[in-house]
Amino acid sequence: MKQNRYLLCLLLCGFMLYYAVPKLSVFAEGLQGTFAIVWLAFALMVIAGNLTGLLYSPKRQAKKQRAESIPKKSRSFY
Repeated sequence: MKQNRYLLCLLLCGFMLYYAVPKLSVFAEGLQGTFAIVWLAFALMVIAGNLTGLLYSPKRQAKKQRAESIPKKSRSFY
């Protein structure tokens, strides 16, 4: 479920970059150039975070193996 969210966020960020990069002028003077650089830096952080979550998420098989190796305790109500 989380992998779908990571993938969706990556696609949305890619779409925003595709739309915004031609309109951003990084070499502009003053506040316009600063905004463009900061916006691109935040977009790269979003991409890096989502890729990290997507690539380094624990696998489901490892969770199942751990659950099988731990003996389950039965409860008694006496």
